[in-house]
Amino acid sequence: MAKKKSRIHYRKGDEIDAMREAGHLAAEILREVAAMIRPGLSTGEADEAAADLMAQKGCRSAFLGYRDFPGHICISLNEEVVHGIGNRGRSIQEGDLVKIDIGVVTADGWVGDNATSVAAGTVSPDTLRLMYATEESLEIAISQAYAGNRLADLCASVENCVRQYGYSVVKEMVGHGVGRDLHEEPQVPNYWDRFSMGTGPKLAPGMILAIEPMINAGISDIEILSDHWTVVTKDRAMSAHYEHTVLITEGAPEILTPRPRLVSREMIGSLPR
Repeated sequence: MAKKKSRIHYRKGDEIDAMREAGHLAAEILREVAAMIRPGLSTGEADEAAADLMAQKGCRSAFLGYRDFPGHICISLNEEVVHGIGNRGRSIQEGDLVKIDIGVVTADGWVGDNATSVAAGTVSPDTLRLMYATEESLEIAISQAYAGNRLADLCASVENCVRQYGYSVVKEMVGHGVGRDLHEEPQVPNYWDRFSMGTGPKLAPGMILAIEPMINAGISDIEILSDHWTVVTKDRAMSAHYEHTVLITEGAPEILTPRPRLVSREMIGSLPR
């Protein structure tokens, strides 16, 4: 859904406070929707629950109507990478990997954006491993989000991480700046040309980035289904997606969409091979 903007914004003071509020609202709603995920729940019911939560908390969907997107959230299953549309006629099955992407707009017009991947019931060890590696790549990218570092190095850290597991990065879909608009500059890909490391803009205090690895268990190639929205892996291999909105500060990066990690190293059994 990338929508290119002409410049990078550097937020200060009240703007940062407003983005903290937006991020925390997005994270609260994501946590509550993620906790509902179970076999038998329809993806449409999850979308409707998210819409109700947004109304209760005084915010609205950042996705509904964006380029005519028909859902309040993106909910994608298994080989679906992103931009899945909730459907009351489609039930989540035991063992599904459910990706939930939630963006909200506060009453004051600030955007919070985040995503997670959730196991419906018991999933396979391979799926757990993909979930773990994808979230690990997000954490590693955030650890690079210090003022003075190059955007290129943050982006490259995602691909460097998941390659150890034998996974691939979706290159057509990227993270982005976020603030008054859902998609602002800079674009934040999950890879970088190794011959141009140390390039790209320098990270600076006040930049706010939506960092979102989209990682495939198979090849990186994707395609879009006939609904013109749902992105799937071309080989129909499983895909995982995690996202945080992150503030660059004078010190350590601040995650504006905090949530606990759901898959621990102990749960996956095997590490990179």
